[in-house]
Amino acid sequence: MNPQFYNDWDTILSDEFAKPYYQTLRKFLQSEYATHVIYPQMMDMWTAFNLTPYRDVKVVILGQDPYHGPNQGHGLSFSVKSGVKIPPSLRNIFKELSADLDIPIPESGILTGWAKQGVLLLNTVLTVREGAPASHRGKGWEEFTDVVIRKLSMRREPIVFILWGRHAQEKTALINRRRHVIIESSHPSPFSASRGFFGSRPFSKTNAYLREWGVQPIDWSKTSAE
Repeated sequence: MNPQFYNDWDTILSDEFAKPYYQTLRKFLQSEYATHVIYPQMMDMWTAFNLTPYRDVKVVILGQDPYHGPNQGHGLSFSVKSGVKIPPSLRNIFKELSADLDIPIPESGILTGWAKQGVLLLNTVLTVREGAPASHRGKGWEEFTDVVIRKLSMRREPIVFILWGRHAQEKTALINRRRHVIIESSHPSPFSASRGFFGSRPFSKTNAYLREWGVQPIDWSKTSAE
């Protein structure tokens, strides 16, 4: 489970895989995948890094756990595979996207099109046991993804960090606000979307920053790379 990203993440993160915390995490994952149903599938664990090289990151959308239902998560925060019913939080993201940019609500919940344009769809925990949300928290993933955020914060080129909800916003201390931009609101979950997510216009705000920096904005209507 020492990944090969086949891009510049291999160099950026190479030191992490020899560290004791990661070796402990690796052993835990080997046992979990051998004895339980774990999502995403092992081959999809690193999708966010495979599709969005370090040098290409323009935007980070930070999620929590992967989806814990069959055929949902595939390594990108909030995204589900084609043909899978769109989960409630993603449905609310699409509602806000449509209201913000006046584009049709996507029919598929796959977000590979965003990832290929430079949107790093990162979960703070990259795996989960089937039907057991938060089951892989506190096992080492948080330490790993904190390093990812710190490495991105060290980059000279500015990035927009989109942090929805308290869990994501706990990561603000890792981000250099003098160099990067943070867009915050409540989480798109049905339990909290009405408390500040709806009407927050994160997509148009992100593109305004990218244009200000002379960077190609995201075509948010292009959710799928298929």
